[in-house]
Amino acid sequence: MAAGPVAALATAARARPAAPAVMVSTWDFGAAANAAGIAARANGGSALDMVEAGGRVAEADESNSSVGYGGLPDRDGRVTLDACVMTWAGDIGAVCALEDVVHAVSVARRVMEHTPHTMLVGEGARTFALEQGFEAQTLLTPRAEAAWREWLKTANYAPRPNSENTDWRSMPGGPGNHDTIGLLAIGADQRMAGACTTSGMAFKMRGRVGDSPIIGAGLYVDDEVGGATATGVGEDVVRVAGAHSVVEAMRHGLDPTAACRSVIERLARLRGTKVAGSQVALLALDKQGRAGAFALQTGFTWAVTDAAGHTRIERAGALFEAP
Repeated sequence: MAAGPVAALATAARARPAAPAVMVSTWDFGAAANAAGIAARANGGSALDMVEAGGRVAEADESNSSVGYGGLPDRDGRVTLDACVMTWAGDIGAVCALEDVVHAVSVARRVMEHTPHTMLVGEGARTFALEQGFEAQTLLTPRAEAAWREWLKTANYAPRPNSENTDWRSMPGGPGNHDTIGLLAIGADQRMAGACTTSGMAFKMRGRVGDSPIIGAGLYVDDEVGGATATGVGEDVVRVAGAHSVVEAMRHGLDPTAACRSVIERLARLRGTKVAGSQVALLALDKQGRAGAFALQTGFTWAVTDAAGHTRIERAGALFEAP
């Protein structure tokens, strides 16, 4: 299914009441991911099928330097992937520091469905993926390697808010800092699922894992309430159990936007000036199909799609102006 309905986004969407959302995902490139998810739904797929399909689109996009193939490597020049999935029934699966296999979101699903565990890491995750029939491939693209070698000239890591959008479709001359696509979906049976997949912080220390594969931080789904996902500097998302905190705020009566804002405000109170130049954003979808988001810094965008496949890109509110 083409992403054709993503046109005249903000103006047309506000000319009529928005239909309930059935899929949301982080950043501008979420529109293509949502299109794949809606196609899976139309073909009888579950909410889990929807978020897996959307995650695979981002993972396979060489031009996306924040997810999957083409993702920027760690400081040793190795591309390592993190991902997780969570279903309406509380089933979860995750992989961390996965090398040589592009579809980390699908490996995370296999962990959930074919092991007694919830998370596999490093070489164990890679071995499991290959045993499951995933093909090994080199994930470091020439463009990503060139960016890494340029970074090596100074080896000076400098986080930049909203790099997912500013660097999308072009290889950055400097490092990105918060690299994720998070996805939430409601299936035709009204059950929910979510996924989160990433190549992680560009030029990170080897072995670093952020929030993306951690259930309750980068992703959480509760079929009684709704789901939430996070993007931005993962270390800060983990500090406030970002996604779980948003879902609990919705459970206690806040709408998705207010729930996201409440957690962002708590992070700002907790960390003060330490997050002044960082981006953290939260995205939520409740069981009624209401979607909302909020961020530390301006610039966070997200894609929202209804059951008819109409997608619009929304810009989240924020506490601070991005520097």
